[in-house]
Amino acid sequence: MIDIKLLQKDFDTVSKALQKKGVSKEILETLKQNILAVKSKRQIMESLQAEQNSLSKQFGIYKKEGKDINELKTNIAELKTQRQTLEDEVREDEEILNKQLLGIPNMPHNDVPIGADENENIVIEQIGTPKKFSFTPKEHWELGENSREIDFTRGVKLAKSRFSALNGTLAKLERALINYFLDFNEQRGFKEWYVPFMANSSTLQGTGQLPKFEDDLFKIEGEDLYLIPTAEVQLTNLYNDEILTKDELPLLLTSYTPCFRKEAGSAGRDTRGIIRQHQFDKVELVAITTPEQSEEIFNKMVQCASDILTSLELPHQKVQLCTGDLGFSASYTIDLEVWLPGQNKYREISSISNTLDFQARRAKIRYKDKKKNILCHTLNGSSLAVGRTLVAIMENHQREDGSIKIPEVLKKYI
Repeated sequence: MIDIKLLQKDFDTVSKALQKKGVSKEILETLKQNILAVKSKRQIMESLQAEQNSLSKQFGIYKKEGKDINELKTNIAELKTQRQTLEDEVREDEEILNKQLLGIPNMPHNDVPIGADENENIVIEQIGTPKKFSFTPKEHWELGENSREIDFTRGVKLAKSRFSALNGTLAKLERALINYFLDFNEQRGFKEWYVPFMANSSTLQGTGQLPKFEDDLFKIEGEDLYLIPTAEVQLTNLYNDEILTKDELPLLLTSYTPCFRKEAGSAGRDTRGIIRQHQFDKVELVAITTPEQSEEIFNKMVQCASDILTSLELPHQKVQLCTGDLGFSASYTIDLEVWLPGQNKYREISSISNTLDFQARRAKIRYKDKKKNILCHTLNGSSLAVGRTLVAIMENHQREDGSIKIPEVLKKYI
């Protein structure tokens, strides 16, 4: 959640920053007016309370002097009624204001390049060289269908479109990748967690999935529960409404979970294969830090995910997202895009973001420093999307006969 005090103090700067993420000036002007209205009512309410308290103190004086207290009682009762009415109005107005604030995205960092969409993202580094094949490389879905180890037909039969079933070597490779990622992350200092695959609405609100992205979530009927879209939700909210000590930070966390997304806005995209599914496996990195630590930890997370790709002999590139492609909660983001020879292009495989104090303000994650409570910074990133890594291995390490070379680092896991 954006800092409401900053919005009041420097509205023009905040407004300009949020407009870069597509928030209209009209929405922000309305928000500003609502903030001022609530503030004004609260000041009047406090003034009425002070007046009521002052009159109440006169009861003893009136009695001592033998004065009639009926008029005094009437005045106090009127003040109390006025204050109570205002209290009810302020409570309702604050609920409306809070809903508005929950729909406002994080401000982009000053260093984020301005751009309208993904076409204006900036490639900042390429790692590894795409392999030259002596044959025309196939796309992963064709390799999977030929080997019969990706079964799209049975996946649809069991669920619906955008589901698939793996078997044989590919099923083992999926499991191997999960274990390899977790072990790799642990060696880099990230503590492994096993978390629930469902989250309540308060938890999803803490990291920014609710209320804005409810249409992309799978809701459990009759329960305040949703299937999680990413382990970021659970790992970050482990410390929801807690005050940590400064010595505990940074907290470095990793977890494997399946992820569930309706892909509501992706109609017609990646309909072939397993690039964009309703259910997919992912290993996540999350960090909770002090403001001073967050940039260093962000770079550590980017390097960790990149080094995994290098160890799997997968060419990839680091891409800085522009303002128009930043996620709702992100202040700045670097994507890792892996080379897919079957598609002859780079595709996103990891997105690593620093949300600064945006999620911590929503989720009330703080730390104590010299008797003062300070909002933490939270960071998250894929390390990695397992299905997309499987796709990358299939396409980059395919042989002419359709078999797949297993990367050396995975052999002990298979």
